[in-house]
Amino acid sequence: MKPPLPQPTRAELAILRVLWKQGRCTVRQVHEALHGARKQDTVYTTVLKLLQNMAEKGLVRRDERERTHVYEAAITERKTQRDLLRDLMDRAFGGSTASLVIQALSVKRASPEELEEIRKLLDKNEGGKK
Repeated sequence: MKPPLPQPTRAELAILRVLWKQGRCTVRQVHEALHGARKQDTVYTTVLKLLQNMAEKGLVRRDERERTHVYEAAITERKTQRDLLRDLMDRAFGGSTASLVIQALSVKRASPEELEEIRKLLDKNEGGKK
């Protein structure tokens, strides 16, 4: 069995968001996307080093067939979100789903569309238990 991948840091997560949104990218493309998103300078060499480290960790794959290396996410956004949420739920909420949801909804108001999605999920969970 493969050991679990390490959780991405904040900086690595920002890079993964770019790769999930745009697909395969060069270092320059990731750098430009981060620079535009943050409205601040992100040093090119820092992005390069982060991508190299992420490749070593197994978070991204590097295509070295061309002179300019191309990177892509090796993990899905959904899996990453679930892993991060599971860890947060265990560490901060003692594994309690209810505590996590209550805190999340008290911190930020959900849109009507999000509330409808939550209701459907609750209905589905209720139906599965009967």
